[in-house]
Amino acid sequence: MNTKINLIISAICLITLGTGIGWWLAKSENPSSQMTTNAAPPPPKPEEPKVLYWYDPMQPQQHFDHPGKSPFMDMQLVAKYAEPVKETNPDPVAGITIDSAITQNLGVRLATVSRISVGRQIEASGLIALNDRDVAIIQTRSAGFVERVWPLAVGDIVKASQPLAEILVPEWVAVQQEYLALRDIAEPTLQTAARERLRLAGIPPGLIKQLERTGVVQSHITITASKAGVIQELEVREGMTVMTGQTLARINGLSSVWLEIAVPQAQADAIKIGNKAQVRLSTVSGQTIDGQIAAILPVLNENSRSIRVRIELKNPQGMLRPGISAQVTLNNETKESSLAVPTEALIRTGKRTLVMLASEQGRFTPKEVSTGHEIGDQTLILAGLEEGQRVVSSGQFLIDSEASLNGVEAESIKQSAEHLMAPTPVQEHATEVTP
Repeated sequence: MNTKINLIISAICLITLGTGIGWWLAKSENPSSQMTTNAAPPPPKPEEPKVLYWYDPMQPQQHFDHPGKSPFMDMQLVAKYAEPVKETNPDPVAGITIDSAITQNLGVRLATVSRISVGRQIEASGLIALNDRDVAIIQTRSAGFVERVWPLAVGDIVKASQPLAEILVPEWVAVQQEYLALRDIAEPTLQTAARERLRLAGIPPGLIKQLERTGVVQSHITITASKAGVIQELEVREGMTVMTGQTLARINGLSSVWLEIAVPQAQADAIKIGNKAQVRLSTVSGQTIDGQIAAILPVLNENSRSIRVRIELKNPQGMLRPGISAQVTLNNETKESSLAVPTEALIRTGKRTLVMLASEQGRFTPKEVSTGHEIGDQTLILAGLEEGQRVVSSGQFLIDSEASLNGVEAESIKQSAEHLMAPTPVQEHATEVTP
C-alpha cells in the first residue's frame, strides 16, 4: 500500500518538474515577451490653452490682465483662451465666419462700395429781407423851414421823384440875387464865382439852370424820392425847422431782395458764392424763382452751429415782400466722384468709424474707414475701402459684437494702405531649351 502511494507522489512531482522546465525554456527563447508583462505608460496630459485676457461679457471691448470681478457689473470676468492654429496662411485675414442660415435669420443685408458724384443738394429755409445795398438817404442841403408835407408814412411804397416835402430856404435868396447882378457884367471870372456860390449854397443844378433861363429867384425847394422803393424812415413834419445835412427819409429799393438761410456747419464746404439756388415761396404754390448766392457771412451761429448764407433775388414785379418765408434748394454742380457706402452701414465708436467687410464663405472683417460728408443716404469714403467691395448695411452691430467677443481687431486705415502698396510677388518660370 505504501509503495503504491509513493509511486503516485513521484509521478506528480515529475509532471510538475516537466511543466516548469518547459515554461523556462519558452521564456528563454522569446525575451520580448517580458515586455508584455509590464504595464503601458500613461498617456501625456493635454496642455491647457493659454489665456489671452479676461473680459466682461457686457463690455467685451474692455480687456483685463487678471481674473476677478468686473468693475462694470457684479459678475466674474470670463477668460479668453488662445485658439489653436488649424491651418497655415502666410497672410491671414482677421475676421469671423457666420453660417449663411444665421445671417439670413438675423436679417443681414449687404451693400456694394460704389462711386457716386460728389455734387449734392442742400435744403434750407429762410425769410425774405430788404436789400441793404439798395438804399437812398434823403437829406437837406441847406437850413430852412418845412412848409408842406405830402401824406406819406413808414412802410408806404413810393415811385422815383415822388414829392416828400416842400422847404423854404431864406439863404438862397441872397446868393441868387448876387448872381443875377453879376450876370450882366462882362466879367467871366465873377460870373463863374457867383455860379459856384449857388452850388455851394445847396441849390440843385436844375434850379440853377432855371434861374439862368428865367432870372426868377427861387426860395422854395421840393424834396423828392431819389428812387422807387419802400419808406423805412420819415422824419419830416410840417412847420419844423431843418438843419443842413439833416436826414428826412430813408428809402429802400425793391428791385432786388435778399433771402437769408442757415446752412449747417457740416455742409458749409459745399456752398460757394455764385452757386445757383431755386426758391419756393410759401405764398405762391408750385412756382420757383431762380437766384444765386451773393454772400456767405463769416459769423457762425453758436446756438445752431450754422452759417448764414445770403441769396439775391430779382424782384421786377414787387411780389417779394420782406418777411415772406421760402424754401431753398442749393445745387453744387461738379463732375468729381468719390467712393460711398450707405450711411446706415457705418459703426461710429466715437474715436473712429468702422464697417463690417463681407467676403466669401460668410467671413466678416471689421475695417476702419475715413468718411467725408453725406449725400442723401450715402456717406463718402475717403480711405479704407475699394470700389466693388461689399459691406454689411443691416445687422452690422451684432456681427461687430461677435467679433469683439472673439478678440478680432479692426484693420486700421494705415494697415489697409500698406496692404494695397505691398508689391505683388512675381512668379518665375524655367524653360528648357533643346539644342
